[in-house]
Amino acid sequence: MTRVSVIIPTYNRAATLPRAIDSALEQTVDDLEVVVVDDGSTDDTEAVLAAYEDPRVRPVVHATNQGANVARNTGLEYARGEYVAFLDSDDEWLPEKLERQLAVLEERSSDWVGAYCDSAYDLSGASGRLRSAAAAVLARGADEPTREGNEDLIGEILADNVQPGAGSTLLVRTAVARAAGGFDPDLDRFQDPEFCLRVLEHGKLAYVDAVLVRREETGHPSAAVVANASEQYRSAYEAEIDRFEDAGYDIRSSHELVLAKRYFAEGRFLRGAWHVRAATVSPRAYPGVCWAAGMGVRRRSRPIAAALAVLLVVTPLCRRVRSR
Repeated sequence: MTRVSVIIPTYNRAATLPRAIDSALEQTVDDLEVVVVDDGSTDDTEAVLAAYEDPRVRPVVHATNQGANVARNTGLEYARGEYVAFLDSDDEWLPEKLERQLAVLEERSSDWVGAYCDSAYDLSGASGRLRSAAAAVLARGADEPTREGNEDLIGEILADNVQPGAGSTLLVRTAVARAAGGFDPDLDRFQDPEFCLRVLEHGKLAYVDAVLVRREETGHPSAAVVANASEQYRSAYEAEIDRFEDAGYDIRSSHELVLAKRYFAEGRFLRGAWHVRAATVSPRAYPGVCWAAGMGVRRRSRPIAAALAVLLVVTPLCRRVRSR
């Protein structure tokens, strides 16, 4: 049996797909296959895949576009490995990613069914470096969440304190991924944490404390799409949310913050302010809120009015910082 099946769903990403495939083939773990699911692409994806003569690359083609979650599940059906690892076609892995995850799992009991790692966006330029530096400083004063295990990790994921990006960071036993039912094809957002929650019904997840995935900043779904997916996600886990909120986790408010940032980024500041006032905003979230608001200012045709709206939102956050 193959050790690891790497599943790469792709749709019209011929420009970035080779980087993702190459990063999988260049892993320090040799015993792997790369199942690339072309989800009905209309660009040069077919030619990109045809150029690979490595027998480890196994293309699977959908006749029509069905969505990334369906494509991941198709890859799961074709996987022949003991473990599966998912990789988005616009992301890339560091060479030791799989090796370090497998090493962690080999040290644990059979209760541990998978491992995830950290990822980072390429925030180049002065503004990107400033955003990263601010986030790092503010994160030092925040409480560290539980990053491993089972029961406690469920609460951290629901509260968005831990984000195991299953689409590119997760390595999990193939049998467990199948028993969990794969990715929910009806979710346009929150599909990664939702899948991890179902994986946790079958065992524990380990954490590799290292950035082993480089992400690309690509397009974001609209605030309306995020709001609908958030409602679906919370409805499916309503009982668990009630239980963990009783234990002190801020779950519903964390979703309000996610929605606020999407509305800010679209330049819809009043709607964003309505959501942010219902949220519990920790210091580590301030850079993201301000960054989203800045994106919204750039999108608005009347930047002065937009900037004033941002000040009305950001000023209360600044007061919270001074009061700590």
